Order: sequence, then structure tokens, then C-alpha cells
Amino acid sequence: MNADPSVIAEIVGATAIGVGLMLAAAGLGSAIGWGLITSKALEGIARQPEMRPQLMVNMFIFAGLMESFPFILFGVSMWFLFANPFVGTLASMAGGG
Repeated sequence: MNADPSVIAEIVGATAIGVGLMLAAAGLGSAIGWGLITSKALEGIARQPEMRPQLMVNMFIFAGLMESFPFILFGVSMWFLFANPFVGTLASMAGGG
């Protein structure tokens, strides 16, 4: 018994939609995070200008940590697209599993 190609196409299509939503949410979250980080750093600099170097260093450290999440999510989404575990599960179930 072989896996039906239309079922595989549905799985791949649904996975592509899910990956698109994942990447859109990561991009939106990253943009909001950058905006919040920079606005709070500018507020701190406006309140205490002598703290500018320390605030800038902290801003870039936190921005780097925040920016790593979309890249991790990008790697996971590429795994879903190119090594789709759902298609493999369907194939093993259809193969007599």
C-alpha cells in the first residue's frame, strides 16, 4: 500500500502555510523587540546621558539575544520544509507500519 500523492501534497501545503506563519510571527516579534529595546535605551540615555556607553552595550547584547530567536526558528522551518517529518511518518504508516 503506497501513500496517496494527494495526501502528501496536502501535508506539504499545510506545512508550507505553517512555516509561513512561523516566519511571519518571528519577523513581527523581532521588529517589535527591536523597537522596544531601542526606545527604552533612548529613554535611559535621555534621563542619564552619562550612562550612554553602558546602555548602548546592554542594548546591543539584548538585541543580539533577541535576534537569535528568528534565526533558530528559520532553521527549524527549513527542516520542516525540506526534511518534512510528517511525510516520512505517512510513508512509514502506509508502508506496512
